[in-house]
Amino acid sequence: MVEASSFPVQPTPTPVEVEGVIFPALVTPPDSPDSKAPLFLAGAGVRGLDIGGRFIKFTAIGIYFEESALQALAHKWTGKTPDQLAAALDFYSDIVHGPFEKFVQVTMILPLTGEQYSDKVAENCMAHWKAIGILTEAEVNALNKFKEAFKPHTFPPGASILFTLSPSGALSFAFSQDDSVPATNNAVIENKPLCCAVLESIIGEHGVFPAAKRSLAVRICEHLNSQSTTANQGEEKEEEAPVPVTA
Repeated sequence: MVEASSFPVQPTPTPVEVEGVIFPALVTPPDSPDSKAPLFLAGAGVRGLDIGGRFIKFTAIGIYFEESALQALAHKWTGKTPDQLAAALDFYSDIVHGPFEKFVQVTMILPLTGEQYSDKVAENCMAHWKAIGILTEAEVNALNKFKEAFKPHTFPPGASILFTLSPSGALSFAFSQDDSVPATNNAVIENKPLCCAVLESIIGEHGVFPAAKRSLAVRICEHLNSQSTTANQGEEKEEEAPVPVTA
């Protein structure tokens, strides 16, 4: 059998529609160089809360990975089922801390102010840092910059917040009045704990997007296992090839 890490894993993404928002299969983040390959849609879902017996939907999200993400995840997670991935905290931790670029598009279903959105993200980040014991002045300062950047903005239904999370720990973000991706970012904050905490608040143990977490498990499982099957089929065909006989 071919080892998962011994073959190149390439995504075959498809778009996803969430509450009328279409997340394309491929996207190029703001400020990307022309030579950079687009990121693929790894998962999508809706965020909502049960209020008074009704499920109120607030935002839709699409989560994109650099192609190298599949190679990074393949050795440990190929062969697992979607249920196994969804139940594994390490799977989501490997995504949060993985050495590949991520891009997140959050599109409003209901209106939010920038202050409402950033306050909630900040609350989740602080809770995560306190839980793992890494809260320092640098993280507090980074979080204050994050909140200040959001304060003057409002996000009506259909508007989007777009995060680019680099392996080096830079958190870039842009704002759009629709679901399009702007050419440039509004701000960049160089703080790896903040970069990780923002994604942790989305897909981590206490992540606020359970539907997107499930979607990640299903789609990544499909990508990894389809590539493993293809590789093994190729090996079997190679083994079954007749050996030339010389006189």
